[in-house]
Amino acid sequence: MSDSATKPRPQFRNLGLTDLMSYKLPPAGKASILHRVSGALLFLALPLVLLPLFAQSVHSPDSFATMKAWVANPACKIVLLVLMWGYFHHFCAGIRYLTLDLHIGNERIPSQRSGALVIGVALALTVVFGLKLFGAW
Repeated sequence: MSDSATKPRPQFRNLGLTDLMSYKLPPAGKASILHRVSGALLFLALPLVLLPLFAQSVHSPDSFATMKAWVANPACKIVLLVLMWGYFHHFCAGIRYLTLDLHIGNERIPSQRSGALVIGVALALTVVFGLKLFGAW
């Protein structure tokens, strides 16, 4: 007789916030959740931030100068930095999911490594482009 038949599986009901905060997700799980968060962020930012900025930038030279001054504000730069992270993470995770759909890296260890790689590459790209956005060079 197997051990699984003798031991009942644990049941988790009425989880509290402290219970949720103590869970340890593997990198693939974190990448999956962040892929959804970044997709929702980009979807909501498109009509609220990105399209109005684009429309103002192509309207006239004066409106472009106004938009350029507005984007120079540090608070706006932070919003743009978050949107850059969302784009980079969603793009990298999308490539990861395409490879998983091709049955490449579906095993446990390669899947965890690719999840960690997505998070690392997205953060590295955000840092590089964020330094450029804030005028490091």
